[in-house]
Amino acid sequence: MSEPETPPRTRKPRGEYAKTKQTREAILDAALEVFAESGYRSGSIREVALRVGMSEPGLLHHFPSKPELLAAVLERRDHHSESMLPGEEEAGTLTLRGLIELASYNATIPGVVELYCVLSAEATAPDHPAHDYFTSRYENTRIVLTRAFRVLDGERRLLRGVTPEGAAIATIAMMDGLQVQWLLNRELMDMSHELRGFFRTFVDAEL
Repeated sequence: MSEPETPPRTRKPRGEYAKTKQTREAILDAALEVFAESGYRSGSIREVALRVGMSEPGLLHHFPSKPELLAAVLERRDHHSESMLPGEEEAGTLTLRGLIELASYNATIPGVVELYCVLSAEATAPDHPAHDYFTSRYENTRIVLTRAFRVLDGERRLLRGVTPEGAAIATIAMMDGLQVQWLLNRELMDMSHELRGFFRTFVDAEL
């Protein structure tokens, strides 16, 4: 007895995939604006949907919940940031250069920087949907930076008294602090220039 034939899968036309991707990108752009302006807790799905020109149920078809929408916004930011940093095998001076490049790039996307600053402050509350994300992100960033500074320490490029662990923590604090000051007064500084100068205070390398 022959096996029953499996009905062929119905595939969406390529144009529909492109349209879906375009819609998702528009939603993420709008969510970025709303969350940056109002914070995650006050920013509403309804407001995001209005800015995209669609219904709230229509938006929820693409992102079933507000936490999932936030996760997608943060994931997109991380993807852009990580693309500017070298791999583990290239850690060291190249990592610092990548951070300087990232600081320069961030100056072109103030909405993303603002969202990050607002959310990182809000997420210190344990019940915030992004709490685990930021806890993990800071931990992973410390690991990456500590590894880079250990390479530099092995090359005798860290100044006396500087530890890789301490340099990693100080770098994160410096970058976060620069972003807040820059958001308050964008004419005050060039973040990449200030970060390069900061590294030169404890790293002997061409940056």
